[in-house]
Amino acid sequence: MQEREIEFKNLLTKTEYTALLAHFKTAAATTITQTNSYFDTPDYQLKEQHCGLRIRTFATKQNELTLKSPLPVGLLETTAFLSDEQTNDILAGSPLPQGEVYDALIARGIDPQAIVCFGSLTTERIECSYQSGLLVLDHSRYLGQEDYEIEFEVPDEQIGQLEFNALLEAFSIKQQPTSNKVARFYQALKEVN
Repeated sequence: MQEREIEFKNLLTKTEYTALLAHFKTAAATTITQTNSYFDTPDYQLKEQHCGLRIRTFATKQNELTLKSPLPVGLLETTAFLSDEQTNDILAGSPLPQGEVYDALIARGIDPQAIVCFGSLTTERIECSYQSGLLVLDHSRYLGQEDYEIEFEVPDEQIGQLEFNALLEAFSIKQQPTSNKVARFYQALKEVN
């Protein structure tokens, strides 16, 4: 499965996160706990190509192997669904299964057999519909760190940007450049090594 992802994001202070949570965590909101395990080659070929490869595991859903790669607008997500057994095997060092993600890695000149797991990040996520998209509030823990983030996934970049800016302004949140989770994970990994 492939789809284009357009999202806006902003890191939050704990106070900002708490205020947004109080406002948006209603009966219509969905609460999810997920763990992202991040993969790359030992020499970080995916990172060099501004790509991310993860297995996302859930308590109540099927696991996902996803390669995110840059597009002119947004990211291309190539996803394969995994059983618990496949997930456990890959996390224990077995090779990736053949399929769309495997083929997408080869197309980028990356040997799928060289992929290794660098660690995991666990997120408590609140999702709800907002304006033209999906509003996400994340509290993530990884490598002894934690952070808070708002994401807004939209079908249209221009409309989404206006709606996201208005939301931040309504809650007096300063907009700041925000790296994605895999980039923040890599930064934390660099700091502990």
